[in-house]
Amino acid sequence: MPQISQIGEIYASQLFWLAIVFALIYVGIGKAMVPKIEATIEDRNGRIAGDIAAAEAARAAALASERDYQTGLESARAKATVALGEAKARAVAGTEAKLKTSDAALAAQLDAATGRIGAAKVQALAEIETNTVDAVEQIVAKLSGVAVDRVTIETQVKAELAHG
Repeated sequence: MPQISQIGEIYASQLFWLAIVFALIYVGIGKAMVPKIEATIEDRNGRIAGDIAAAEAARAAALASERDYQTGLESARAKATVALGEAKARAVAGTEAKLKTSDAALAAQLDAATGRIGAAKVQALAEIETNTVDAVEQIVAKLSGVAVDRVTIETQVKAELAHG
C-alpha cells in the first residue's frame, strides 16, 4: 500500500501542520470565545448577586413590615382591651345606678304596702273587736236576758284577744 509507505516521508510535515492548526484553534478559542464566555459568566454572576441582594432587601423589608404589623396588632388589642374595660365599667355603673333606683322605688313601695297592711290590720282588729263586743252583748242579752255594760264587755274581749 502506497499510503503506508509514504508515512515516513510526510509524517513530520503532517505533525507540523497539525501543531499549527491546533495552535490556531487554541489561539482562536482563547482570544475570541473565552472572553465572551467569561463576560457572560460574570454578567450572570452579577445578576445572581443582584437578585440575591434584592431578595435579602425584600426579606428584610418583609420582616420589618411584619414587626410593624405585630406591633400595631398588639397596640390595637391593648386599646380594645382598655375600651372593653371602660365599656364594661360604664355598663356596670349604669346597671348599679338602675338597681339602686329600682331598689329605692321597691323599698318605698314596700314601706307603703307595709303601712297599708298595718293600717288594714289595725282597722280589721278594731272591726273584729267591735263585732265581737256586739256579738257578745247580743248573745249575753239573748241567753241570760241581762244587759251587760258595754265597757265591761270591751274590757273582757280586749283581754281575751290579747292572750289569744
